[in-house]
Amino acid sequence: MNETFLNQYFNDYKKLLQNESINSQIVQFCELAIETKKNKGKLIFAGNGASASIASHCALDYTKQAKIPAITFNDPSVITAFSNDCGYHNWIKKSLEGLSHSNDLVILISSSGSSQNVVNAAHYCVENSIKLVTFTGFNGNNPLAKLGSINLFLDSSAYNIIECIHMIWLTMACDYIIGNNQYKPN
Repeated sequence: MNETFLNQYFNDYKKLLQNESINSQIVQFCELAIETKKNKGKLIFAGNGASASIASHCALDYTKQAKIPAITFNDPSVITAFSNDCGYHNWIKKSLEGLSHSNDLVILISSSGSSQNVVNAAHYCVENSIKLVTFTGFNGNNPLAKLGSINLFLDSSAYNIIECIHMIWLTMACDYIIGNNQYKPN
């Protein structure tokens, strides 16, 4: 393997991670998460594929480490039932209809920002005055980025880089809320 590829790959990460403009958005997201907890709400994370995996990881971390109740809809029964009954493009929206409240904060993660099921869920949040934060990439003018009150956008078209940095931003925000990045095993 050519070391030039690896050096460029790491340089892409460094450039994208050392983006000062994202810091204030992460702080705003953290403030919304803390406010959600104070208002007896929960965080709801959702996405497709790797973004669904990020959603699951973060729902656990925010609940366990930051002590902010958090859920995700990654149960196969939920996905397949709502997809079968309402169409795949509406399964996240239907999950939100059944489990979200006005004091919740929804976090939608989509590398492209154009996955129809995620965009439909975002429209549901806007229409029902549910706070919404989005994590996107590819094109800053994507449909999902236009709907969140905060959009953490990554100017990249590399799926793995976008997904990994979304994970870093979300876990960093969790650690910021806690005030520490090291935990004792429970």
